[in-house]
Amino acid sequence: MINEERVILMTKLASYERGPGKKNVIIGNFFRSDYIGFQLLKSIIYATIATAIVVGVYLFYHFEELLAEVYQMDLIEFGKEVLRYYLTSLVIYCGVSYAVYSYRYHKARKNLKNYYQNLRKLNQLYESKE
Repeated sequence: MINEERVILMTKLASYERGPGKKNVIIGNFFRSDYIGFQLLKSIIYATIATAIVVGVYLFYHFEELLAEVYQMDLIEFGKEVLRYYLTSLVIYCGVSYAVYSYRYHKARKNLKNYYQNLRKLNQLYESKE
Protein backbone atom coordinates (compact mmCIF):
# COMPACT_ATOMS: atom_id res chain seq x y z
CA MET A 1 0.00 0.00 0.00
CA ILE A 2 1.26 3.48 -0.81
CA ASN A 3 1.72 5.77 2.16
CA GLU A 4 0.68 9.29 1.13
CA GLU A 5 2.74 10.99 3.84
CA ARG A 6 5.92 9.27 2.64
CA VAL A 7 5.23 10.15 -0.99
CA ILE A 8 4.62 13.81 -0.12
CA LEU A 9 7.77 13.94 1.98
CA MET A 10 9.89 12.22 -0.69
CA THR A 11 8.56 14.62 -3.34
CA LYS A 12 9.42 17.59 -1.16
CA LEU A 13 12.91 16.23 -0.52
CA ALA A 14 13.52 15.48 -4.20
CA SER A 15 12.45 18.95 -5.30
CA TYR A 16 14.76 20.50 -2.70
CA GLU A 17 17.67 18.31 -3.86
CA ARG A 18 17.19 19.37 -7.47
CA GLY A 19 16.66 23.05 -6.70
CA PRO A 20 18.35 25.08 -3.97
CA GLY A 21 19.69 21.95 -2.29
CA LYS A 22 22.61 21.69 -4.71
CA LYS A 23 24.03 25.06 -3.71
CA ASN A 24 23.14 24.63 -0.06
CA VAL A 25 25.02 21.33 0.18
CA ILE A 26 28.12 22.96 -1.28
CA ILE A 27 27.83 25.87 1.15
CA GLY A 28 27.11 23.50 4.04
CA ASN A 29 30.36 21.62 3.47
CA PHE A 30 32.33 24.69 4.55
CA PHE A 31 32.89 26.10 7.99
CA ARG A 32 31.37 29.56 8.31
CA SER A 33 34.71 31.38 8.47
CA ASP A 34 36.14 29.42 5.54
CA TYR A 35 33.13 30.08 3.32
CA ILE A 36 32.94 33.78 4.12
CA GLY A 37 36.72 34.19 3.88
CA PHE A 38 36.83 32.54 0.46
CA GLN A 39 33.98 34.70 -0.79
CA LEU A 40 35.65 37.84 0.57
CA LEU A 41 38.87 36.90 -1.19
CA LYS A 42 36.94 36.59 -4.46
CA SER A 43 35.29 39.94 -3.74
CA ILE A 44 38.67 41.61 -3.21
CA ILE A 45 39.91 40.24 -6.53
CA TYR A 46 36.77 41.40 -8.36
CA ALA A 47 36.90 44.84 -6.73
CA THR A 48 40.55 45.20 -7.77
CA ILE A 49 39.72 44.27 -11.35
CA ALA A 50 36.77 46.68 -11.41
CA THR A 51 38.91 49.50 -10.02
CA ALA A 52 41.62 48.82 -12.59
CA ILE A 53 39.02 49.00 -15.36
CA VAL A 54 37.58 52.26 -14.01
CA VAL A 55 41.03 53.83 -13.71
CA GLY A 56 41.91 52.61 -17.21
CA VAL A 57 38.73 54.10 -18.66
CA TYR A 58 39.38 57.37 -16.81
CA LEU A 59 42.94 57.54 -18.12
CA PHE A 60 41.80 56.71 -21.65
CA TYR A 61 39.01 59.31 -21.56
CA HIS A 62 41.26 62.08 -20.17
CA PHE A 63 44.40 61.00 -22.02
CA GLU A 64 44.92 64.28 -23.87
CA GLU A 65 44.54 66.36 -20.69
CA LEU A 66 46.87 64.05 -18.79
CA LEU A 67 49.56 64.30 -21.46
CA ALA A 68 49.29 68.09 -21.47
CA GLU A 69 49.52 68.34 -17.68
CA VAL A 70 51.82 65.41 -16.90
CA TYR A 71 54.78 67.69 -16.08
CA GLN A 72 52.76 70.14 -13.96
CA MET A 73 50.72 67.66 -11.89
CA ASP A 74 51.84 65.90 -8.74
CA LEU A 75 51.90 62.23 -9.72
CA ILE A 76 52.37 61.04 -6.15
CA GLU A 77 49.27 62.96 -5.03
CA PHE A 78 47.35 61.54 -8.01
CA GLY A 79 48.45 58.03 -7.03
CA LYS A 80 47.41 58.63 -3.41
CA GLU A 81 43.98 59.81 -4.56
CA VAL A 82 43.49 56.73 -6.73
CA LEU A 83 44.63 54.52 -3.86
CA ARG A 84 42.23 56.29 -1.48
CA TYR A 85 39.30 55.70 -3.86
CA TYR A 86 40.36 52.08 -4.30
CA LEU A 87 40.56 51.38 -0.57
CA THR A 88 37.25 53.14 0.11
CA SER A 89 35.47 51.15 -2.57
CA LEU A 90 37.16 47.96 -1.38
CA VAL A 91 36.05 48.44 2.23
CA ILE A 92 32.46 49.21 1.20
CA TYR A 93 32.33 46.29 -1.25
CA CYS A 94 33.81 43.86 1.28
CA GLY A 95 31.37 45.02 3.95
CA VAL A 96 28.42 44.40 1.66
CA SER A 97 29.91 41.07 0.56
CA TYR A 98 30.39 39.98 4.16
CA ALA A 99 26.76 40.76 4.97
CA VAL A 100 25.44 38.99 1.86
CA TYR A 101 27.54 35.87 2.27
CA SER A 102 26.84 35.64 6.00
CA TYR A 103 23.14 35.75 5.22
CA ARG A 104 23.49 33.11 2.49
CA TYR A 105 25.48 30.84 4.79
CA HIS A 106 22.96 31.05 7.61
CA LYS A 107 20.06 30.56 5.21
CA ALA A 108 21.73 27.50 3.65
CA ARG A 109 22.47 25.97 7.05
CA LYS A 110 18.88 26.53 8.16
CA ASN A 111 17.52 24.93 4.98
CA LEU A 112 19.91 21.98 5.34
CA LYS A 113 18.82 21.51 8.94
CA ASN A 114 15.19 21.31 7.81
CA TYR A 115 16.19 18.94 5.02
CA TYR A 116 17.98 16.57 7.42
CA GLN A 117 15.02 16.68 9.81
CA ASN A 118 12.74 15.67 6.95
CA LEU A 119 15.13 12.84 6.05
CA ARG A 120 15.00 11.58 9.65
CA LYS A 121 11.22 11.82 9.58
CA LEU A 122 11.12 9.81 6.35
CA ASN A 123 13.43 7.22 7.87
CA GLN A 124 11.14 6.94 10.89
CA LEU A 125 8.14 6.47 8.62
CA TYR A 126 9.93 3.59 6.89
CA GLU A 127 10.97 2.03 10.20
CA SER A 128 7.49 2.31 11.70
CA LYS A 129 6.01 0.38 8.74
CA GLU A 130 8.31 -2.59 9.25
